[in-house]
Amino acid sequence: MMTELVNTFKEKFGSRGKIYTYFAPGRVNLIGEHTDYNGGHVFPCALTLGTYGVARKRRDNKLRFYSMNLDKRGIIYSNLNDLKPNRGAGWTNYPKGVMWAFEKRGFKMDTGLDLMIYGNIPNGSGLSSSAALEVLTGLILKDMYGFDVSMTDIALIGQYSENNFNGCSCGIMDQFASAMGKKNHAIFLDTNTIITYL
Repeated sequence: MMTELVNTFKEKFGSRGKIYTYFAPGRVNLIGEHTDYNGGHVFPCALTLGTYGVARKRRDNKLRFYSMNLDKRGIIYSNLNDLKPNRGAGWTNYPKGVMWAFEKRGFKMDTGLDLMIYGNIPNGSGLSSSAALEVLTGLILKDMYGFDVSMTDIALIGQYSENNFNGCSCGIMDQFASAMGKKNHAIFLDTNTIITYL
């Protein structure tokens, strides 16, 4: 899978420079629907389905995005000075929102980025593809720019960006399950305190 994704990335963006691959899972909730944004308890688990990313730092401030799931849209262009919500930007509002939220915390990207994604979460399935994309972007920024953030921070930044950049009043469950999920485990999370219980 990753080899195919990297080859497609090279076709779209060229083969120069160091190219990195990432994955963030979707989630299913076992107990606690609609309680996470009310400070209640939830019991989600991460899935093997999710969002794959291939990324490379640039030498300028440009941002280039491409989704294999939305091939007809082609490459979407932006830059680090344009981290503002824009309906015409479509799905790229999610990674741009995370970049914006990192900046709000004092983390500044010093160069732009080429980012290609592929998701195998079925559309409209309620398995948190947007949260997976937000966590994926957080992982990329942490890794490629050396930002000192924890996985819990990445989940909180993803939620903040979805609430304040994309205008969706979601709770923390989706991003937390994607960021903190472990194989063969579910998460019993108190969304009021962000404490997990084994």
